[in-house]
Amino acid sequence: MTICFPFSGDELGGSHMSVRGLLEQLDPGRYHVLIVPEKPGGDIAEFFASWPQAADPAPPRQSLVPGARIGPAKALGALAGVRARSRFLQARGVDVVHSNDGRSHAAWALAARLAGSRLLWHHRGDPSARGLRYVAPFLADRILTVSRFSLPAQGSRAAQRAQVVHSPFDTQVEACRETMRARILDHIGAPANAVLCGYFGNFIERKRPMGFLDTVEELGRLVDRPVHGLLFGDPRNTEYGEVLPERAARIGGNARAHMMGFRSPGHAWLAGCDVLLVPAAREPLGRTLVEAMLVKTPVVATRSGGNPEALEGDCGILCDLDDPAGMARAVARLLAEPEQRQAMCLRAHVAARARFSREHHAEQVAAVYNELATP
Repeated sequence: MTICFPFSGDELGGSHMSVRGLLEQLDPGRYHVLIVPEKPGGDIAEFFASWPQAADPAPPRQSLVPGARIGPAKALGALAGVRARSRFLQARGVDVVHSNDGRSHAAWALAARLAGSRLLWHHRGDPSARGLRYVAPFLADRILTVSRFSLPAQGSRAAQRAQVVHSPFDTQVEACRETMRARILDHIGAPANAVLCGYFGNFIERKRPMGFLDTVEELGRLVDRPVHGLLFGDPRNTEYGEVLPERAARIGGNARAHMMGFRSPGHAWLAGCDVLLVPAAREPLGRTLVEAMLVKTPVVATRSGGNPEALEGDCGILCDLDDPAGMARAVARLLAEPEQRQAMCLRAHVAARARFSREHHAEQVAAVYNELATP
């Protein structure tokens, strides 16, 4: 069975980590994988270098912006390469096209339908997304979502073809928290008693990086230790331009902020943080949130999207959305209660290992492939 994974743009994100986790578990004797990066030789192509690849037969002149809404005009632009992509899929005998983000859905969904390939639409976003509501019901053969929050509206045509499959994680990862913490302190020139607050992800409005900075600044007013906010993420993957680093540079008082760039492996850098802050709105199911649970970094997140689902069982602290002061107070209480914090981190570690394994994810996805390929 030939499974095609097309990818738009060239910025690595959580969807790429999830797909790689899947591919490392699939039986190569049963599934032939074909990666189609928009940019040959780019970061995504290199990330999937262990699997067969082919160039996009109709690369766009300008990539769609990750996280940005794909309106009618952009969707029409993506249709320009439909015929070339359809012929590409037919020539390679692709059985299933597995698309993993809004840009890839827009570029490849109709091509898959015209080629006679089955389309597995992996939805990792908000349930209100236009593509999920207006395109997937007619072009997708099956829909996978990363959380219950991301499922299409009950009773809709899309909901009849959808199921939840949590993203895969290497649940056996380990990292020395003391070593990584010392590495971060040395990198940013902070004292040993500093509070290290981590933000991991794209710099887009939905993830609220500005709210993260507001929380860090407020926390600096509440505790008598230096507070350092660490923004980890690809600087190219932003909706803010220079506004975000300029805001980070203006933080004063007892707090500082640092643009850390994209760092790998992410779980190791998470282990060096004293707390992960997730101020995002309607986040489907953040990878870094689960990775933090696996390396016993406490999580303070908004009561929004899939965050409560990931942290169910008292595995983290939930706060109101867009309330930096409330989030800062939650972190301050967490720092003041070491025994409760350690107990929470242990619960989270055990729960994450049980719920988010790569093996379980691959079994579920492979079952869907087999269903789609059955006449």
